[in-house]
Amino acid sequence: MSTTVDAMRADAEQFRQRYVAIREMIGRVIVGHDDIVSGVLTSMLCGGHCLLEGVPGLGKTMLVRTLAEVLDLQFNRIQFTPDLMPANILGTNMVVEDESGRRKFEFQKGPVFTQILLADEINRATPKTQSAMLETMQEGTVTAGGHRYTLDQPFFVLATQNPIEQEGTYPLPEAQMDRFLFKLVVGYSNRDELATIVDRTTRGERPEIEKVMDGEEIQRWQKLVREVILAPHVQDYLVRLTMATHPDGPHSVPITNEYVRWGSSPRGAQTLALTAKVQALLDGRFNVSFEDIRRMFLPAMRHRVLLNFEAQAEGIDTDRVLLEILEKVPEKGD
Repeated sequence: MSTTVDAMRADAEQFRQRYVAIREMIGRVIVGHDDIVSGVLTSMLCGGHCLLEGVPGLGKTMLVRTLAEVLDLQFNRIQFTPDLMPANILGTNMVVEDESGRRKFEFQKGPVFTQILLADEINRATPKTQSAMLETMQEGTVTAGGHRYTLDQPFFVLATQNPIEQEGTYPLPEAQMDRFLFKLVVGYSNRDELATIVDRTTRGERPEIEKVMDGEEIQRWQKLVREVILAPHVQDYLVRLTMATHPDGPHSVPITNEYVRWGSSPRGAQTLALTAKVQALLDGRFNVSFEDIRRMFLPAMRHRVLLNFEAQAEGIDTDRVLLEILEKVPEKGD
């Protein structure tokens, strides 16, 4: 038994060291935004996609580009615009001529055939184009011309989004939002961070970035994450937290019934479980704690809870509702 425990601790420590190595390499380029960097890495090590929301110029695209440099994976970028069509993302069948002069249809793969896809300003494309992303994000496949193509694994969509209130943006469909593991809100830099950014970017210096991890190692850590123990009483807590987002449900709280139109899907509970396991490993544990669940609650749920008109009229945002749910739901169930 002791050998097994020692092996678990060793795996957790190695996981933490490799995680820190990626963070430190990203830190050579990205100043501050520690929670955002941690959220992106946690999404990746759970095998999920990540949505970064913030006004232009906060370093969202630079963060994703830097991560792609640190990881030895294929990388493509799509700049989403209103005139972008699904074929511009997935690819299309084209008529080609072989050596004998015969013509045939051949599928030309689009930029989605990669391992890290930067979907830049994803909410500037129309809903028709957004729908092209649904199958790739959920299944890791593309269906075109009656054929199904499998994307190379691991496959991550790291998307940036402008605030919905900005001109020329379209709200993402709820089904697509639900396919993102995390939604991270990128804020402004503080005084010291902004001074460092100005120093780094106006002197013509380019920090050296080295490859830290490849796809095979990423998949190995993803497998380790799923082996972390989630005790029944901790799992019951995350289930009750998820159900507390359902208005008029058996575990809802007053603020849910007042301001929530739709609550989280089962993907929210799955996200809480997986991402909390990453937090446990980073803390040197092989079992999930209540605090691990609480730390992951906001980024896992803020894009899965839809508020009603009353909330919008009173200026209530999703994070405020979720924080009150965290406060009201006890760790121990009935």
